[in-house]
Amino acid sequence: MQLNRRSFLATAAWVGGIAAFAPSSEPLPEDRGTARKSVKLGISTYSYWHFTENKVPIELVIDKAAEMGVEGVDILHRQMESEDPSYLQNLKRHAFVNGIDLICLSIHQDFVSPDSAQRQKNIDHTIHCIELAYALGIPAIRLNSGRWRTVESFDRLMELRGKEPPLEGYTDDDAFKWCIDSIEKCLPKAEEAGVILALENHWGLTSAPEGVLRIVDAIQSPWLGVLMDTGNFLQEPYDKLKMLAPKTVFVQAKTYFGGGEWYTLDLEYKRIAQILAGVNYDGYVSIEFEGKEDANTGVPKSVALLRGAFSAS
Repeated sequence: MQLNRRSFLATAAWVGGIAAFAPSSEPLPEDRGTARKSVKLGISTYSYWHFTENKVPIELVIDKAAEMGVEGVDILHRQMESEDPSYLQNLKRHAFVNGIDLICLSIHQDFVSPDSAQRQKNIDHTIHCIELAYALGIPAIRLNSGRWRTVESFDRLMELRGKEPPLEGYTDDDAFKWCIDSIEKCLPKAEEAGVILALENHWGLTSAPEGVLRIVDAIQSPWLGVLMDTGNFLQEPYDKLKMLAPKTVFVQAKTYFGGGEWYTLDLEYKRIAQILAGVNYDGYVSIEFEGKEDANTGVPKSVALLRGAFSAS
């Protein structure tokens, strides 16, 4: 089963933040059609704030995107200054008057725990974030599967290519079941709000494309798709990205000008653009600048890089 993103995004943008609606739960056929249009670029607010001490205001990122002619902004939930209704509505207004779409809310949650109360806490958090996205008129949220956290050091986790052993007495099969069950409990709210859940290839269960697809295929919902992160397959990424492409509903594109904060990948974006063109992807590509160069120069370079790659596809 597969969601046609063009129909979804058009409907969600019209309805978002105005009134609840009852979207069809029936996906469209696998054939996405032959008509092509250029993808739209977005910028993740994370590009200007790599979890440093002082948060970069989201309004500033919206201004930067407007100056560069980028169409959308992908909001990192942890970067928000508040969840008060007045803050949310002012963000939405600021984006609108600057001609910017708010395109994704990237959240952090973790469904990999043998403690059912802990999993419920993360389910509740995810549902809360769906409601935040709805209030902001955002049609998608980024999900993680979660991980075992048996490797405490992030640097060590990167040495292990994002993989870690299960907790003693448990297996990865247990973790996949917990994750699938937890996401299923979030889906009724996602459908009610018209907010698609986009599962990212990240660390832990989703460090390989097979893990991402195991979850998405088990659930088979038009309100769950794949978020393709171009920088999270640390070895031989292209065949892995190609596996995810048919079910991709959102793309986050890593760039590393000045060298990466944790690692650097030399990604061939023309090749990635061709992979996405092969499945007629015409959604958003959101830039996640993760380099050490000043974002005020690194992000514009990233915009030029992605524009060039996707215009050539």
